[in-house]
Amino acid sequence: MRLPVPRPRSLAGQLFAMQAVLIAVVVAGYALFTYVSDRSQAEEAAGRQATAVARSVADSPSVREAIRTSDPSSRLQPYALAVVRGTDVDFVTIMDPRGTRWTHPDPDQIGLPFQGHTAPALRGRTFTETYTGTLGPSVRAVTPIRDGDRIVGLVSAGIRVEEISQRVRGQLAALLGVAAGALGLGAVGTYVINARLRRHTHGMNATELSHMHDYHQAALHAVREGLLMLDGRYRVALINDGGRELLGVAPEEDVVGRSVTELGLPAPLTGALLDSQPRVDEVHLTADRVLVVNTSPVSGGQRRGSVVTLRDVTELQSLMGELDSERGFTQALRSQAHEAANRLHTVVSLIELGRAEEAVDFATAELELAQALTDQVVAAVGEPVLAALLLGKTAQANERGVELVVSPESRLDDGLLPDTLPARDLVTILGNLIDNAVDAAQGGVRPRVTVTALTEGGAEGAEGTAGARGPELILRVSDTGPGVAPDHAEAVFQRGFTTKPSGPGGRGLGLALVRQAVGRHGGSLSVTSAEGDGARFEVRLPLRAADSGGAVVRGGRPGGDA
Repeated sequence: MRLPVPRPRSLAGQLFAMQAVLIAVVVAGYALFTYVSDRSQAEEAAGRQATAVARSVADSPSVREAIRTSDPSSRLQPYALAVVRGTDVDFVTIMDPRGTRWTHPDPDQIGLPFQGHTAPALRGRTFTETYTGTLGPSVRAVTPIRDGDRIVGLVSAGIRVEEISQRVRGQLAALLGVAAGALGLGAVGTYVINARLRRHTHGMNATELSHMHDYHQAALHAVREGLLMLDGRYRVALINDGGRELLGVAPEEDVVGRSVTELGLPAPLTGALLDSQPRVDEVHLTADRVLVVNTSPVSGGQRRGSVVTLRDVTELQSLMGELDSERGFTQALRSQAHEAANRLHTVVSLIELGRAEEAVDFATAELELAQALTDQVVAAVGEPVLAALLLGKTAQANERGVELVVSPESRLDDGLLPDTLPARDLVTILGNLIDNAVDAAQGGVRPRVTVTALTEGGAEGAEGTAGARGPELILRVSDTGPGVAPDHAEAVFQRGFTTKPSGPGGRGLGLALVRQAVGRHGGSLSVTSAEGDGARFEVRLPLRAADSGGAVVRGGRPGGDA
């Protein structure tokens, strides 16, 4: 039978045992020191008491008078016994200068020699000593009795060591009681503190805590998602490598202990991090990323902070936009296939009716219309990705009853766009602007969206100052929609803003993505009022290496929708 291996004692248990032993050692040491000190003090006090009694007896006139008589013991013995009873000493022995006793607590010892030293007293000095006499070990004082200048006798008063020990033992008992109380109180306090420590450490020992810390550090660096932990005052308590990358925090920058308001994040994201309520799969934009943010408060009776997870969905968002475009293209193709079937039936019916020439004219006219549209777009925009996007968006707009046209001034030849301006970002910018314009124009009297794409070799600096800029790609999208209020000129580019009746769920991200993409390439984005109704959005992108600056948003009298 295999015996179970005992689990190592928890950290709290180890601390409790150590503290209990430490308190016991301290109390025992203090008790021993106090006992030794009290015994020494008790012996000194006994010596002082014996000295005082001996001198009092030696200075008594009645003692000197009794010594002058022929039988000193008859008068001195009752006196000595009375002094013993009244002064808490164990004996008072009065003797002649030769040491023969005149008094003793045991009458049989009277007349016998005194057991102890008397030489210092015979020289006129009072002294104390510890000596074992007829009554056992005692602390005694010996002093001379003077009659004028003569020493006529000696007095010894003493207290037995056993009596001193009994006094000390009584004090020691009280001391041990106090020590036991201190030990018990210390043990209870230690137990309470360590019980709380056990709750905080979940009963784990030091080895388990060390392993957990190692796993914790390894997991933080291994997780590709961003992880941010905030304390109860919304200061950064922990951030992993993924969180630094997604939030744009430099690896060498020490942000632990700083408030989230000092991280330079966009206001909506900062607001989400400062909110005490949990957030689930919220989409937020930074300078160059689309993040999905989840926040969860740390459980406990008080606010202990929150845990924030960050996922980068920039690529996913771009793919979703492309998927939406493909879905729109598919729906347009399905509709066109239905229309083509109707037209084919019409051609077949005209042929069956013997009107072949009219059938040819009808079919040719449809082909010429489609080819004319393609030729117009390709002639104006030679860049293949944008041309394909415009053809697809034209079909989508037609399905929704909106006319989408490319302005005559458009001119964008193939090969002009540098590698620093990827096609995916152009699709994001122009596709979202067209979708926004079609939404705004749909339902109008003559819904129309006009797209302009061209390049310029240079222009005056921003704000009308002198100084030519480099070549730029200019994209303009105008619509005939109802427009927006003047105070929304900046708000239309904020994530979540929308004027659609359906609310912000799933809306309000398109123009924010446009501004993010424009900012990545150091361009500018503006919204102004077009002639009549509607809005005109204009994007200017430098045809060179992108600057690090964000998009410049300018607004005149706004119109359009988000």
